[in-house]
Amino acid sequence: MSQVAAAPVTQRDGSVAKRALFGAWVGFYVDLFDIFLPVLVLGPALGYFVPGSFGPTATAIVGASVFAATLLGRPLGALIFGHLADTMGRRRTTIVAVGGAGVATLILGLLPGYQQWGIAAVVCMIALRFLAGIFLGGEYTAANPLAMEAAPKEKRGLYSGLICTAYPLSYATISLITVILLSVLPSGPPDSAYSQWGWRIPFILGGLLTFTLAIYYRRYVDESEIFAKSQTKKSPILSVFSEGNLRSFLRAFVLMSGFWFALQPVAAVLPGLLAERGAGLSPRAISVALAIIYLVLAFAHPAAGAVSQRTGRRPFLIVAGGIIAVGGAFLYYLLVRVAPDNGWLAVVLMGLVTASVIAPWALLTAYLNEQFHTGVRASGYGLGYSLALIPPSFYAFYQAGLATLMPFEYTGLVLMALGGLLVVLGATWGPETKDVDFAKDVG
Repeated sequence: MSQVAAAPVTQRDGSVAKRALFGAWVGFYVDLFDIFLPVLVLGPALGYFVPGSFGPTATAIVGASVFAATLLGRPLGALIFGHLADTMGRRRTTIVAVGGAGVATLILGLLPGYQQWGIAAVVCMIALRFLAGIFLGGEYTAANPLAMEAAPKEKRGLYSGLICTAYPLSYATISLITVILLSVLPSGPPDSAYSQWGWRIPFILGGLLTFTLAIYYRRYVDESEIFAKSQTKKSPILSVFSEGNLRSFLRAFVLMSGFWFALQPVAAVLPGLLAERGAGLSPRAISVALAIIYLVLAFAHPAAGAVSQRTGRRPFLIVAGGIIAVGGAFLYYLLVRVAPDNGWLAVVLMGLVTASVIAPWALLTAYLNEQFHTGVRASGYGLGYSLALIPPSFYAFYQAGLATLMPFEYTGLVLMALGGLLVVLGATWGPETKDVDFAKDVG
């Protein structure tokens, strides 16, 4: 009788976990989709927002500012929505954050250009990207802890890896959308079809996707039972920086700083470097190659997460950091050397460099959440993940400084090596967490 009675409970727990997992996956997909919008979609249409008197340097600064605003809004979002998620609840906080992100993205997709609004168009564009960053920082700060708390302990690594597949899949999706749009609507002057309205399509799609996620969360995702049983703190943010949580935050900050430093050369530098130096490679060919690379990488994340459930998170990350610092940096060096003579070999090397940096991200949702108590989990995870974004966001300035010591095209490998070393340091300093039982840790 007891076995028969227990089945519905187990089945319900499994369905709750899967719905929370799917919600977190879609949320992360939307978040990364939003990050890549200004890099891949808006870049060819920047002339629509800036005056014709702007030269290439000024236009590039505007483009970098748009990307930086997207990233820098996230720590503020983690601060605001982490507090709400630890006091008001993960589910309601996610719904509010996702809805806000949808509004900001949709408005940007309808924004007039320089000819209509003048310089105010640029200001509004950057402000909307910052606002979207705030809300999206809130989304993963609330949704990912909910998914980890709903997941069975023995499957947290796998669930973490599945959530992380949203990263390569979102990059591949937006790369393919951009290729299709530019094929049908070639970019050109501000009055070209792509500059006038073609770039708006992915933004409007992204906004509608976030609204769909908000509806899904409202209808199908339950609040975390572990959170409901926890002792809510009056000020979880202050608790993160005091008591026994400060060390956990600092470890997370060091680890994530390493991953963000290593990611910048891969996501923001290499595609442009390959377009400039890669022999026989057109922008379209590079976009298609990147889409294929990231689609293949999507299969690596669940595997890495599942492996960490056996080996442990800490040793996996220590080894991964060493591979990034040594192997990834060396492959980056080879890529720069061979690109002018053999563009397609450079593409293969870029795939290997990207894999070395991106694959270990599979563990991070689980590992960071496992380091914090339930009452401060969202705040600790969100701040540790997001505040670490700030120093690496200024990668272009670090490259400019390094360029006084070495050729500019090699500066990215220094950032990658630094990132790998920080990952090793953060993981070595951190505890092993794969056996943490959230149900017994509701403080």
